[in-house]
Amino acid sequence: MIEQDTIKLLRECDAGIKMGVTSIDEVLDYAHHEELRKALSECKNENEKLKEEIQSLLDQYHDEGKDPNPMAKGMSWLKTNVKLTMNESDQTIADLITDGCNMGVKSLCRYLNQYKAADERSKNIAKQLIRLEEQLVIDLRTFL
Repeated sequence: MIEQDTIKLLRECDAGIKMGVTSIDEVLDYAHHEELRKALSECKNENEKLKEEIQSLLDQYHDEGKDPNPMAKGMSWLKTNVKLTMNESDQTIADLITDGCNMGVKSLCRYLNQYKAADERSKNIAKQLIRLEEQLVIDLRTFL
């Protein structure tokens, strides 16, 4: 049970990071304010570091990881592009990323509760990811 919950939690973290990094990539070029670009880039870099750690652990379990749900990814892309086409502002970017982070935190908390038997290292990675997303929301508040 521990191994299965660990793999499932790591897979959800992997999918979440892929979704987050893609979302940041989609808006980064539209960011006008240097502090906004910096906050987004730093978060992306931290996510990529966690992704490497997750991939290393998944490799130990001979697991490929998980891609984000194609429907969720498509809806996110559509929402981002429609909103940015209508209003290409830092406020729009902050709003989009804040919504994404809040959904990510909610999902990760649900997975932590669902996969209680996961090992502590995997739980700590999920908690780190939650903290990263919560911090990005705080950093983006000045742009809302």
